Amino acid sequence: MTAYAVFNELAQEIASTICDDFSAYNAEFRAVTRKARRRFESRDWKGSQRDAVERIELYDTAVKRTRVEIKRRLGHLCKNKTLWAKTKASYANLIAKYPDSEFYKTFFSSITRGIFDTVGVDRDVEFLAVDFEPAPLTAEPPNAETYVYRDSHRDLFRQILMDFAFSVPYRNIDADIEFITREVKACRQRNDFSGTIERLEIIKPVFHQLTRAYLVGRLVDHKGTLPFIISLKNTAKGIAVDAVMMTQNDAGILFSFTRSYFHVDLERVADAVGFLRSIMPGKAAGELYTVLGRAKQGKTVRYRNLLEHLSKSSDRFVHAPGDKGLVMVVFTLPSYDIVIKIIRDRFAPPKTSSRQDVLDKYQLVFKHDRAGRLIDAQEFRYLCFGKDRFSEELLEELSNETKESTRLVDDQVIFKHCYIERRLTPLNLYLQQADPTAARKVVYDYGQAIRDLALSNIFPGDLLIKNFGVTRHGRVIFYDYDELCMVTDCNFRELPPPQSMEDEMRSETWFYVADNDVFPEQFISFLGFGRELESFFLKWHSEILTARYWRDLQTQHRMGRVLDVLPYHRYPMN
Repeated sequence: MTAYAVFNELAQEIASTICDDFSAYNAEFRAVTRKARRRFESRDWKGSQRDAVERIELYDTAVKRTRVEIKRRLGHLCKNKTLWAKTKASYANLIAKYPDSEFYKTFFSSITRGIFDTVGVDRDVEFLAVDFEPAPLTAEPPNAETYVYRDSHRDLFRQILMDFAFSVPYRNIDADIEFITREVKACRQRNDFSGTIERLEIIKPVFHQLTRAYLVGRLVDHKGTLPFIISLKNTAKGIAVDAVMMTQNDAGILFSFTRSYFHVDLERVADAVGFLRSIMPGKAAGELYTVLGRAKQGKTVRYRNLLEHLSKSSDRFVHAPGDKGLVMVVFTLPSYDIVIKIIRDRFAPPKTSSRQDVLDKYQLVFKHDRAGRLIDAQEFRYLCFGKDRFSEELLEELSNETKESTRLVDDQVIFKHCYIERRLTPLNLYLQQADPTAARKVVYDYGQAIRDLALSNIFPGDLLIKNFGVTRHGRVIFYDYDELCMVTDCNFRELPPPQSMEDEMRSETWFYVADNDVFPEQFISFLGFGRELESFFLKWHSEILTARYWRDLQTQHRMGRVLDVLPYHRYPMN
């Protein structure tokens, strides 16, 4: 057999191995996903949390396992680019028949980037961003049930609830149907939708997210299309409808980049993404892949979109608006809604954490319930951009202060490690420009963000408003993770009263303070809201400033309770 034939055969074997390994990973991913239904029916919320972490960890485990096996089999040929070029071509032919073949391409590139320590991209041994098909903007319902109006709305909604029934019975299905009917009628009136509903299309697999199950679909009539999402909760007395969402805003918050990933067993994820974009046209495909649990594909799509935008634009990366960070250099492209974060080589006082501490905090957030209040930071390695796309001021700071993460080679800037996030408006800047009504709204939501994080056992650590951002939906999100910790790891204390006049006059503390001691009474002094907004904040959230509030939450977390943080207003349940 000639060397050419040997290479071809070996390339086919390696391609087949990678393909089989991804298929095995995907089967395991879907098996964990399918547990969600049983967890919901048995109200096993702790089990749901464990499944979420297990599923997140599957991808890296599969990549490492495949990479080790290939290195063992190939030996000295492991970095032979001629062999890998043939392997890539064979692989492309092999996966063409599979649904979501784009996922297979991402897996292949994950393997080769680790083997070659690829800087930027290498079209010979990996699939480039341009090799991936963009997710469709619209799609026929992927494996969906279609319901056509016949006699009454109540019969229509009853049929839907019965078709998606669980092993646990509905607590009061008649009350649920009445509630859905009222909500649909009110929403259609607000949106000037009148007449008869032509049809409802509901994706067949139920969407699960920790303590809730969601029926996700769309309502169609002669005026157009509306989202149609029913939230279900499992109470001690049975399943009950908890909310109906029928606006792009409500759907967008549910499918937000700040929330935990859904567990939904989809045959073709790309079709589901297309369907979801039909009811949320402003939602980026990369965000939807991510929130559906396909985080690596979400990264691939985000990077593809960034490269595409760079090819069509000419503006430069500049420092992101907001106060300069002590831990990260943060920059953005004015014409594109992302920020890129690079860890500094040294942290200025009063920061005492290490680089590894920061990496650990971001990894914690990646695996934790983000409760709709923590931004999804995607980790990238060895990204490469042209120097001409950076402002001189930013390039100088990156060169001087991020040498551990940044290399400048010829006309290229190479980031060995960085995070990419959605760009938000820093809360302190938002308040400088907001009218009084908008300011009160976000100040209220700032307090609610702290509460929501606490319910998920997260304490931000640094409550300065510059560390929070405002989304286009007006929601307040926390994005500075270097001081973040678990609520259960803190020691919440009341400030001890001064023992003498001298104590009262001292500028420094007169009592012992441990590293994990937190004094909630001091929070208000860090905010700088101004008198009117401070009074408004205290009206709604004064209990956050008490140690008792935090200790009560600690007790609940230590008892193993999973506390609800929901993306909507629940309707009263009798």
